[in-house]
Amino acid sequence: MSLLFGIVTSSALVIGGLIGVWFELPKRVLAIILSFAAGALVTALTFELFEDAYERGGIWRAAGGLFVGAVVFTTLSALLDRWAQAGSKSIPADEYRGSAKLDTDAAAKGHAPTAESTRGAAGLALLAAATLDGVPENLALGVALGEGSGGLALLAAIFVSNLPEALVGAASMRSQGMSRPSVIWLWVACSVLLVAAVVVGAGPLSTSDPETISLPLAFAAGAVIAALADTLMPEAFEHGGPAVALSTAAGFVLSYVLSLA
Repeated sequence: MSLLFGIVTSSALVIGGLIGVWFELPKRVLAIILSFAAGALVTALTFELFEDAYERGGIWRAAGGLFVGAVVFTTLSALLDRWAQAGSKSIPADEYRGSAKLDTDAAAKGHAPTAESTRGAAGLALLAAATLDGVPENLALGVALGEGSGGLALLAAIFVSNLPEALVGAASMRSQGMSRPSVIWLWVACSVLLVAAVVVGAGPLSTSDPETISLPLAFAAGAVIAALADTLMPEAFEHGGPAVALSTAAGFVLSYVLSLA
């Protein structure tokens, strides 16, 4: 079961990568996908991650793990943003709005990708970011499965967040001039790593004492909430405007309904 769930969640990376290298989507569609994923992640981090961490380890352990996860993600995200912008000396810094990692211009209709794309490096940076928040999320999913506590809401949230990350990341890599097979294999390798994380979470980690399990759960919650504030929500609002509030609400409701299953 853990292997099946891992394949389902990680398949979004491969699907998104294939779409990103072959198709161009309107920015508004990408924004709606991102905001829907953000809403789903709000439910997952609240009820599937932080609440479980609190129940297992208490408020201090849960809060401490959350802040550590947020600090680690934010720090590495800032470094990845610098890396994504490093190859773009010709574009003023004030033109980078939202997160430089989510180069939606490269994935959107009407953008002409070139080998000298101003944010081509954003694809590799986004791949690293997807791995950074994906590993603790999938470990938490494995723990939920190992204990028989469901995990459907977390599965759905991870899937819908993986899809736009891979789509935009793959498009950015193509705009940098990488070949389609190279781009796809990179996202396949990332998906294999995340499948392994689910299996590990369902195996040795789920049999650990509750206080030990609370730490990766809280860390994952911190990484997710930092990703929402740093990347998903700013980028969705920039390209979708106020209308993304509705898709965010839809993602939240769907994920909440699944959490009750």
